[in-house]
Amino acid sequence: MSLLILGIESSCDETGVALVRTPDGQGVPALLSHALHSQIEMHRAYGGVVPELASRDHIRRVLPLTEKVLADAGVVLENVDVVAFTRGPGLAGALLVGSGAACAMAAALDKPVLGVHHLEGHLLSPFLSEDPPEFPFIALLVSGGHTQIMRVDSVGEYEILGETIDDAAGEAFDKSAKLMGLPYPGGPVLSKLAEAGDPKAFKLPRPLLHSGDLDFSFAGLKTAVLTQAKKLGDELEERKADLAASTQAAIVEVLVKKTMAALKQTHMKRVVVAGGVGANKHLREQLNEACAKLKIRVHYPELHLCTDNGAMIAMAAAMRIQAGREQAQHEYAFDVKPRWPLDSLK
Repeated sequence: MSLLILGIESSCDETGVALVRTPDGQGVPALLSHALHSQIEMHRAYGGVVPELASRDHIRRVLPLTEKVLADAGVVLENVDVVAFTRGPGLAGALLVGSGAACAMAAALDKPVLGVHHLEGHLLSPFLSEDPPEFPFIALLVSGGHTQIMRVDSVGEYEILGETIDDAAGEAFDKSAKLMGLPYPGGPVLSKLAEAGDPKAFKLPRPLLHSGDLDFSFAGLKTAVLTQAKKLGDELEERKADLAASTQAAIVEVLVKKTMAALKQTHMKRVVVAGGVGANKHLREQLNEACAKLKIRVHYPELHLCTDNGAMIAMAAAMRIQAGREQAQHEYAFDVKPRWPLDSLK
């Protein structure tokens, strides 16, 4: 039976709402419509996300965005079969807004709800693309404060092969950008600036590159960027593009080589890249080149679905229900999980 699933994402600084429909039989669920509001402009004045402001803005945005996706899909709220929401991980106050809105809507409609793991949403987001992957595959999950390599055999069957022991790749981009005096959000600004720089201008460390395992560590790189910025002193402004390019090259090299090591270790022939850093142009180019040599397929989410969004939440809910991993429930008392390990999912 086909299900119409409404997904709500509010884990950090983006409010996302989307509608996904499952097929009658086998097949990948289809995205009908989605809408997103980013709080970047609001948080820019503070140089980072302010949790209280994020929560208040989610309250303002969630219902108008819901009305928009319903109108765009040509359906009414009563047509929705399941309301899905991000239960965690994320900012507690922000998560509570989306969870509360979802459970209130579902209770009013007498429809079931399903809490979704934010990272599972990212992990399954490439299934929203025109070229969806097939199980099993290796996944490089690079989202915000998370950098993980995992083996994915099916929905809910995740084995973490390596993860960050301190700063994640996204944090390395953002913190390095801040050390260079770049505006919020630092990561995308650094990547844009890097296009005009020389990636070999500065010799920066590649932490744990030869560690023999698949774990990551980017805290030392951040320190090296700080040291180099101080050495440059008054020259920093004119050498900023070179430092940005060198920083990006160091992060990307570690991500690509660890991913290739995971593919070799598991003998997999397919890799999925998901999360905000997955939109990085340099990462895509380097990984595509490395995988092409070994005839390995690489899958990414569509660029506009790399950051947090409601579509990935609705898709993850749809795929969990399809796979029989979980059923939506008529239970409207809710809690959130600001910290929630992905490998704890069944």
